[in-house]
Amino acid sequence: MDQLVIAGKPYSSRLLVGTGKYKDFDETRRAVEASGAEIVTVAIRRTNIGQDASQPSLLDALPPSRYTYLPNTAGCYTADDAIRTLRLARELLDGHSLVKLEVLGDPQSLYPNVVETLKAAEILVKDGFQVMVYTSDDPIIARQLEDIGCVAIMPLASLIGSGMGILNPWNLQIIIDRIKVPVVVDAGVGTASDAAIAMELGCDAVLMNTAIAGAQNPVLMAQAMKKAVEAGREAFLAGRTPKKIYTASPSSPTSGLIGS
Repeated sequence: MDQLVIAGKPYSSRLLVGTGKYKDFDETRRAVEASGAEIVTVAIRRTNIGQDASQPSLLDALPPSRYTYLPNTAGCYTADDAIRTLRLARELLDGHSLVKLEVLGDPQSLYPNVVETLKAAEILVKDGFQVMVYTSDDPIIARQLEDIGCVAIMPLASLIGSGMGILNPWNLQIIIDRIKVPVVVDAGVGTASDAAIAMELGCDAVLMNTAIAGAQNPVLMAQAMKKAVEAGREAFLAGRTPKKIYTASPSSPTSGLIGS
């Protein structure tokens, strides 16, 4: 399969996965391995990656030599909090610059606060971070974030953790058509068909956490998501047959019929 390129680095997998909500780091490891993901997100405020030397570290379960870590600002509601969190992550990960920015609007919907997101993105890019940014499905905001210098735009499919799938494919399609950096669907994927649809629309990748970690069998769901992302990408590259409303088209030849 063709490779995903983010901030100049190629990746074979177009599935990005989160590391939260699993019962323990062993389940996290097994699910991530089954997903085939090469980029893993980690909530700096919620996951130990060295902040507490007395507790198990995610770095032991998922070694940075094998995975690209994507520190995120989950739980941040202001630009200042997000900036401070990612600067801490850079220190903990020895100067790591690829990050996921998310600034939330409220704790109920977890909808992005795009005003604070734009503010944080501008400061972080100037500070040398390579910013992948969670945002709404507003094409205008997506373009502004690209203009600031974000290396990937990550519009929601639906609310974080909702599992509702892609609620507005039309806005998502506009973003895909207009944005030159990778477009990664983030938030709201519930099952394999949601991931496949995102890829069939032309998204460059899909990021998910709850859809895998919240499944009854996370490892099996991770395998399903891997296949769905690959199938969706191949279908997009193949080019689907056009939809024909009220028009039928026989799948077998109409000439040379037996008895004619």
